[in-house]
Amino acid sequence: MTIDQFDFKGKKAFVRVDFNVPLDEHFNITDDTRIRAALPTLKKILADGGSVIIGSHLGRPKKVEDKFSLRHILAHVSKLLGVEVKFAPDCVGEEARTLAGNLKPGEALLLENLRFYAEEEGKPRGLAEDASDEEKAAAKKAIKESQKEFTKKLAALADVYVNDAFGTAHRAHASTALIAAYFDADHKLFGYLMGKEVDAVNKVMQDIRRPFTAIMGGSKVSSKIDIIENLLGKVDNLILTGAMTYTFAKAAGGNIGNSLCEDDKLDLAREIVAKAKANGVNLVLSTDSKIADAFSNDAKTDFAQNDNIPAGWIGMDIGPDSIRAYREVILGSKTILWNGPTGVFEMDNFSDGSRAVAEAIAEATAAGAFSLVGGGDSVACVNKFGYADKVSYVSTGGGALLEAIEGKKLPGIAAIEGE
Repeated sequence: MTIDQFDFKGKKAFVRVDFNVPLDEHFNITDDTRIRAALPTLKKILADGGSVIIGSHLGRPKKVEDKFSLRHILAHVSKLLGVEVKFAPDCVGEEARTLAGNLKPGEALLLENLRFYAEEEGKPRGLAEDASDEEKAAAKKAIKESQKEFTKKLAALADVYVNDAFGTAHRAHASTALIAAYFDADHKLFGYLMGKEVDAVNKVMQDIRRPFTAIMGGSKVSSKIDIIENLLGKVDNLILTGAMTYTFAKAAGGNIGNSLCEDDKLDLAREIVAKAKANGVNLVLSTDSKIADAFSNDAKTDFAQNDNIPAGWIGMDIGPDSIRAYREVILGSKTILWNGPTGVFEMDNFSDGSRAVAEAIAEATAAGAFSLVGGGDSVACVNKFGYADKVSYVSTGGGALLEAIEGKKLPGIAAIEGE
C-alpha cells in the first residue's frame, strides 16, 4: 500500500517524521530542510480529510529538558504546514490522548519529544556507573517491558501509521519500528520522503545501470570497512578518497608526513587492494595531495605525491592529478554513489577536490546517469557548491543510508514491508 493509494478521509494518522533540526541559542531553527521534507506527506493526509499526529525526536535527551522541547519548532511547523498545529506537552499522557482523540479532519497535533521517554529508544537510564552485570540485565529487561506499554499507547492514538523518517530508519525504536506491529498491512505505510529514500537506495544497490561507481570518502578506513566490503561485490569502480587514503599510501611503503593514518589498519588496506583486484573492481585511490604545514585554512600550502609528503606536512585535499582521474571515471559512469568528501572541504583552501567531484557528478547526471549523494558531509558539499538540484537524489539519512549501503535491512523499513 502506497501513500497515494491510501484514502485518509476521517482517519487519524500517526506520522513519524524527523524534525531533529538544528537550533541556535535562542531556539531559532537554523536549517528547516527536514521539516520541509515531511510537508508533502503531512499535506496529503490533511488534504484527504484526515488528521495528523506528528511524532519526532529532537537531540539526544536523557531526561525532560526544555532545550530539547519540540515546542520550540511549533510555530514554524504551523507556518509551513498552513494550519495551526496543536501541541501536546507529552506524547503518551492523558492530555496527549485527549488532544489526539478530539482532532477533527484537517487538524494537526505535534507530540512532545518522544525521546523524553527512555522507552522510545529502549535503553535504561540512570544506572550507576558501578552497576553490576546483573543490575544492568535487570534494567534492560525492565525497560523492554515498559517499552511495550509505551508503544501500545502511541499506537492507540491513531488509525494508521505512516513512517516518513528515513534518518531514523536504522533504529529499532518504539516509534520507528515497533509501533508498526499494532497496525495491519493495509494501515502502515511509507510517507513520500521515506518512499523516495527507499527507491533511491534500491536503484543504486539493486537496479544498477553500469558502469557503477561508488565514491567513498572519510578519515578512517575502519569506519567504512563494512560498506567497502559490500560495494566490492557490486561496483565497477570504487574511488576511495579523503584522509583514509593515506593509510593506503603508507601501507604501500610511502611517506605521508603528518597526514592522518590508521597504523593498525595497514594490513586491512592491503587486503582491500587485493580483494578489489580479485573482484575485477577498478580501485581508484588518490595519487597526489594539496598539503599544508598546519591544520588551518591560512596554512602554507603546496602539492605532493601521496607517497612523498614531507615530514611535518599534512595531506588536506586531493591534488590536480587525482581530480583528473576521478573526473574521468565519474563522467564514464551510469550509476554513481557519493558518500564522503575528498578533503577538509569546510576550509575554502581545501575544497577544490570536493567541488570537482560534485561538478563531475552533476555533469554525469545531466548526461543521463543516476546519482545518489548521502551522508552529512557529502550533502553539505553539494549544498555549499550549489549542486544539490543537479544530482538525482540527495539522501536525508546519514547512518540509515550507510547501513543500507552495507547491505543491512533497516528496522524501520522491515517493519512496514513485513520482512
